[in-house]
Amino acid sequence: MPDFMQRASRTFATATIAAAGLLMALTVSPSAVAATEPAAPDCVQYFQSWRYTDVFNGCDDTVAVTVEYTNGQWAPCHVIQPGASVTFAGYGTDGNYVTGLRTCDPDLVAQAAPAL
Repeated sequence: MPDFMQRASRTFATATIAAAGLLMALTVSPSAVAATEPAAPDCVQYFQSWRYTDVFNGCDDTVAVTVEYTNGQWAPCHVIQPGASVTFAGYGTDGNYVTGLRTCDPDLVAQAAPAL
């Protein structure tokens, strides 16, 4: 086999393996901590853009919520007072959209988070 064909074959194989790795990353399940918690109440709403996801607490009570993304990206648990809002990451240039909000326990998340 000519040398240029061997190089092309290796390049194609490398690109195929890289693409398979990216597809596997997109199928990762959501955070185990968030997945076990119920959905946030309807009075908690989010508004997303490519850069930010703003979450507003329209409830009469304080709530602790986290955001679920299409690729299972981990999002911190935030405690939000009534009438207040917090900001999470947006969907970015790769289209990692928010699929919903879940309640969370900020104490459990802090214990499970890896130390830096």
